[in-house]
Amino acid sequence: MGIFEKFLSLWIALAMVAGILLGNVAPGLVSAVASAEVASVNLVVAVLIWAMVYPMMVGVDPRSLRDVARQPRGLLITLVVNWLIKPFTMAALAVLFFQHVFAPWIQPEDAAQYIAGLILLGAAPCTAMVFVWSQLTRGDETYTLLQVSVNDLIMVIAFAPIVAFLLGVTDITVPWSTLVLSVLLFIALPLAAGLLTRRSLRTEARIEAFQARVKPYSIVGLIVTVMILFGLQGQVIVSRPFVIVLIAVPIILQSYSIFAVAYAAAFAMKVPHRIAAPCALIGTSNFFELAVAVAISLFGLNSGAALATVVGVLVEVPVMLTLVAFANRTRARFAP
Repeated sequence: MGIFEKFLSLWIALAMVAGILLGNVAPGLVSAVASAEVASVNLVVAVLIWAMVYPMMVGVDPRSLRDVARQPRGLLITLVVNWLIKPFTMAALAVLFFQHVFAPWIQPEDAAQYIAGLILLGAAPCTAMVFVWSQLTRGDETYTLLQVSVNDLIMVIAFAPIVAFLLGVTDITVPWSTLVLSVLLFIALPLAAGLLTRRSLRTEARIEAFQARVKPYSIVGLIVTVMILFGLQGQVIVSRPFVIVLIAVPIILQSYSIFAVAYAAAFAMKVPHRIAAPCALIGTSNFFELAVAVAISLFGLNSGAALATVVGVLVEVPVMLTLVAFANRTRARFAP
């Protein structure tokens, strides 16, 4: 492991602190970064995520797609967890905490907003960052691509009905521009670049050597992304820390619980670790661009629902890194 990977948790912690300081010391710079946005997708963050995803896409071998059908269990676990369990457990935790546990400290109207934001997070499984988590756990690149692609196809059909049912509203409009742009930026373009690079390198040895050379840039991209995300919300974190902590509690519980369910199911069904780790991490991570866009369109930019989706962004990276570390430490327990 290189120095960036070995001390990744330290770099991430420093990036979080640096981001909060930047958001409060240089709000003009942060505003400029925030304004570089199209369809709720921040283009600066998009470029960094692209840099993180690209090294893994180089490892995608189109010829191995035919072998994916031999391992349907990983895909089955992902779909069941993402669409039959996760949205409903997130809604249940949100109601439990904000209507009961945290009721003495939160106004009812604010509680309803936070619940709505958490429901939006729970109904939007991740698209982009999964490739990063899969790479850090030595996941199967081709299988991860398949899982994410199938998830996106289902999201087109299932996201709006699930959110409408859980929120009790009927006017949910899927922000197609956000969905299409995210798939284009985070899947299609990196995949095309990865396939072209793979073709030019030709041999497997040269491909692996190239991935090893560019992987540190992927880690740097992750660190800078965290700094920017925390910088964009630096003033909110300082001004409303108690509320952010309260919102983070059900998100953290949901993340660890969903991972435990999916990872345990993969272990019980003897899914290989290269598939088991990404399939558990997909359900744990969130498609925060979509959740933020819908929260803003439904409830407004300064609403509690929008704030809750943003807290999901802030919580995700530290939580996912702990799960990546756990998955790596338990790799030997899985069947070859």
